[in-house]
Amino acid sequence: MPRTNTKAANRLGEVLTLSEAAAYLRVPEADVVRLTSTQGLPGRLIGSEWRFSKSALQDWLRTPPPRPSKEAMLSSIGAWQDDPYLEEMLKGIYRRRGRPMTEKGA
Repeated sequence: MPRTNTKAANRLGEVLTLSEAAAYLRVPEADVVRLTSTQGLPGRLIGSEWRFSKSALQDWLRTPPPRPSKEAMLSSIGAWQDDPYLEEMLKGIYRRRGRPMTEKGA
């Protein structure tokens, strides 16, 4: 009867496919792919297939997400500056809150 190398078998279980990583994280596969670019989820695209280290996923889960820097927040705020729909969106937000857009006397 052939012996199974348990160390090799354990290492193979360390490398997950996209569907296995999604099942492990309990999220859809599309979310896993999105998280690799938006939140630094550790993974590698090898050819056309994703691979994930189970221990790297565990480390990622244990690490709190970084707080956005003041510069990052200001740059995203500036992205709205030339939006043609901004005024209408703000009016709708204030209307739903039941508040005027400007303070009286200001």
